[in-house]
Amino acid sequence: MKGKINEDKVVNVIVYILLAFIGIVTLYPFYYTIICSFNDGLDLMKGGVYLWPRKFTLSNYELFIGDEGWRHAFFISVARTVVGTVLCTGFTSMFSYALSRNNLMFKKGYRFLVIFTMYFSGGLIPYYVLLSSLGLMNTFFVYVVNGMVNTFFVMTGINFFASIPESMIEAAKIDGAREIKVLTKIVLPVSKPFLATLALFAAVGQWNSWLDSAYYVRDASLQTLSFKMMTTINQTLATAANADVAGQMSQANTATSFTVQATAMAVSMIPIMCVYPFLQKYFVQGMMIGAVKE
Repeated sequence: MKGKINEDKVVNVIVYILLAFIGIVTLYPFYYTIICSFNDGLDLMKGGVYLWPRKFTLSNYELFIGDEGWRHAFFISVARTVVGTVLCTGFTSMFSYALSRNNLMFKKGYRFLVIFTMYFSGGLIPYYVLLSSLGLMNTFFVYVVNGMVNTFFVMTGINFFASIPESMIEAAKIDGAREIKVLTKIVLPVSKPFLATLALFAAVGQWNSWLDSAYYVRDASLQTLSFKMMTTINQTLATAANADVAGQMSQANTATSFTVQATAMAVSMIPIMCVYPFLQKYFVQGMMIGAVKE
């Protein structure tokens, strides 16, 4: 018995060491980004900054906030994340609830279409032509309309809504409730794990997306924060070999392109980090949907 206890202690120590190593490897890039955002740009170019800012400054954030382009891109990202998350959560939950009902006509046909489109697509060019024919090109709606229904979460939602006792829905209908009232007053209030998981994934996807800005938007006023960061990085890589980038993107010779990028990345992490703690308890439950069979 004593030998088994010692073996368990050894295993626990090894597990804790591995978890600590994985945690450091995972979190340090974020920590390093924050350090760079608070360090003087020219001083950072000398190297040797690893654990804390060597020359603390707020000039990077002053430059970021003072730049109208960055501020507007941040506003566009926030707007598309809020609107896109609300639309995706609402329409996906309604669609999956409808497909979970046994009395739905042509239910198998609808589910086949959902599964088929989840694995097969027409490709980029037909998708581009479709968006153009719908008049969504170079508009804000191109960010939110095409993501209103998430087919993966439709399938997840079907399984979740089907697990809700049918007696609850039948009792509401006996009391005179219509389908929309059953959904909003009975089904959705008990579906917080699924809704929170769906909302979190939709929000992260909207916040980090930049390909749609590159392919479907030409107006600079509609560029998102993630797309602006990508273009800044590409411009930096293109000019670094032939020019002094620090001199090109500096304010009072203190902020470089890299520190501005680090500042933008630090700012872009704040919204998700603020939202996640409030959704974590539902997120863990939501990830278990369909994983446990009784």
